[in-house]
Amino acid sequence: MGWFDRLKQGLLKTKQLLQTDVRDLFKSGEILDETTLERFEAQLIRTDMGVAAASQIIAELRANHLGRTVQLEAVWGSVKTTLKRLLREGGQTGSPSTPATAVDPHDPLSPLAKAAERPTVILVSGVNGTGKTTSIAKLAHLIQSRGHSVMLAAGDTFRAAAVEQLTLWSQRLGCPIVTKPSGSDPAAVAYAGVEEAVKAGVDFLIIDTAGRLHTQQNLMKELEKVRRVIDKRLPGAPHESLLVIDATTGQNGIQQAQLFSKAIACTGIILTKLDGTAKGGVVVAIRQQMGIPVKYVGVGEQIDDLQVFDPEQFVEALFAES
Repeated sequence: MGWFDRLKQGLLKTKQLLQTDVRDLFKSGEILDETTLERFEAQLIRTDMGVAAASQIIAELRANHLGRTVQLEAVWGSVKTTLKRLLREGGQTGSPSTPATAVDPHDPLSPLAKAAERPTVILVSGVNGTGKTTSIAKLAHLIQSRGHSVMLAAGDTFRAAAVEQLTLWSQRLGCPIVTKPSGSDPAAVAYAGVEEAVKAGVDFLIIDTAGRLHTQQNLMKELEKVRRVIDKRLPGAPHESLLVIDATTGQNGIQQAQLFSKAIACTGIILTKLDGTAKGGVVVAIRQQMGIPVKYVGVGEQIDDLQVFDPEQFVEALFAES
C-alpha cells in the first residue's frame, strides 16, 4: 500500500465524521442556505480543527456559494482550497507563526532545518503515551534512509524503561546512543550527547526528553534548562525542537503545544496515531492557533509509518473517494 493510500486509511475516521450527513446537506441542484452552512460548520468543529478554521471555511462558502445552486465539485473545491491555505499560512493575526518549510514529499528530511556544520541537533519532547520514543526511532530511520549518520541521546532519565526502549531501538537501527544511569540530570545527558556527536562527526543527533505531563511547571523549567545547555555547548542548537502529539487528544494537543512551545521554542509537530482518531482536524487547529507546522505524521506502528506531512496530500486524502 502506497503512502497516499495509507494516509487515506489513517484519515478514515476523521473523513467519516466530516462526511456524515454531508451528502444530505449538500445536494446538487438545491439552493445553498444559511441553515446548511451552520450544520456543516458544526461537522467541521467536531473534527477538532477549531472554531476559527471552521469559520473561515464557512465564510468562503458563504461568499462564493450562498444563495446559489449547489454544485458539489465547486463546494468541495472551495473547502479544500481554504484548508490548504490555512495549513500553509499558519497563525491567526497577532499570533506568532513558524514559517512552513517548503516540503518535498519525496524527501523525508525536507521539513527539517539543517545545521551549517554537523551535527544537526533535534530535541524531541512530548507527554507520556504519545509515542515519542517510537517516533524518535522512526525519525532516525528516515534520516538513515537518506544516507546520513545519526546518534541518539536518551534524556528521559526519569523512566528507566524509556532508556531501555530507546537503547533497543538504537541496536535495531545500528546507531550509537548516549545514556546515563536512571535518575541522572537530563541536561547532563543532552550535553554529553552533543559532546559525543561532535566528537564522532555524525550528521544528526536526536535527543529524547522525559515524557512529562504538561501541567508540571517544574518539569517544563527543566526542559528550558536542557535547551540552554545544548545551546551553550553548540551555539544555535537545537536546530529543531519537535513536539510529539497524540492525534487522539484533539484540542488538548493545542494546550500541550502552547506550554511546550514556551519551554523549548517548538519548531514543529510530529502527530502520531492519526489512524486511531476522528480528530484529524487538530492538524489545522495547531497550525491556525499556534502557528506551528506539523512536520511529520504517523499512521501506523511500523518503522516506516512516519512520513513527511504534506498539506496538499492531507487535504486530498481527507476528501478522497474511498
